[in-house]
Amino acid sequence: SPAVTRPPCPPERLVLQVPARALLEGDTVTLRCRGWQDSAVTGVRFYHEEKELVGALKGTELSLSPLQLHQGGRYRCGGWVNSGPSPWWEKSAPVTVTVLGECGNGDG
Repeated sequence: SPAVTRPPCPPERLVLQVPARALLEGDTVTLRCRGWQDSAVTGVRFYHEEKELVGALKGTELSLSPLQLHQGGRYRCGGWVNSGPSPWWEKSAPVTVTVLGECGNGDG
């Protein structure tokens, strides 16, 4: 039987999930930190432009609502991945969040 070509696994064991749509100012947005193949993840932290975020953190989810323009940029998450004999600390690859706001084009 022909071999099934699977996509490559992500090098990180942690994946930051961001809604795959245009994000508008004022939206309710939730970032989700997930372990690869649903490995359990504990002690999750979120980072915006490499600075640790403190705030509306519920377990593995970060709520950005209402979304503000300055919240655009690169996000990543970190956590203890419990897959295998002992958990280890892992950080996800950065994901860019683009926030669309009002255009300043005046009245003509």
